[in-house]
Amino acid sequence: MQVKYDFEASVWRYNALSSWCFVSIPAYMAQEIREFFGREEAGFGRLPVNASIGVTTWKTAIWFDTKHKTYLLPVKSSVRKQEGIAEHALVRVSIFI
Repeated sequence: MQVKYDFEASVWRYNALSSWCFVSIPAYMAQEIREFFGREEAGFGRLPVNASIGVTTWKTAIWFDTKHKTYLLPVKSSVRKQEGIAEHALVRVSIFI
């Protein structure tokens, strides 16, 4: 059985020179995910998920970031291009664990 989480978040770039973009999962949601699925995390707090933005769905993983105290979802460039997502855009995200 998969559990679905829906949220809105702004897309942010790891640093100015990087092409890695992420959305941060809301802290209250991350706490619940860690509580229920933390035992399933692989190395470095990695948790496999399916993610959806717009009409695009892809297999990926979320990583728990101890600095931000939440999970981060990488948003691949192909997803950003297909959905027309720019840095700082507010997007509606679904993740399935």
